Amino acid sequence: MSQFENVTLVKEANFYFEGKVTSRTVLFADGSKKTLGIMMPGEYTFGTAEAEIMDIQAGEVDVLLPGETDWQTFTKGQTFNVPANASFDIKVKDVTDYCCSYITA
Repeated sequence: MSQFENVTLVKEANFYFEGKVTSRTVLFADGSKKTLGIMMPGEYTFGTAEAEIMDIQAGEVDVLLPGETDWQTFTKGQTFNVPANASFDIKVKDVTDYCCSYITA
């Protein structure tokens, strides 16, 4: 899906890691939520409250998912899942465009 129809976009941006990671929140009529963002090269640790599906739109990242010992590489068109109430490490190799979908139980 290259675009979203009939959504509400929250104007205020989310800033993380001194502005090296940013996102905007997209709200859907059914109550679901996604964020669209950019990550600059660097190493980051993110915590989750809800389960997430991270879709890489452009760029390349290495990810260490919860409970794993091996890093995995993800590039344009690939996704990875992160469980709720967890944290994961990410090494952003290039400027990376992402879409994060939040999964509520």
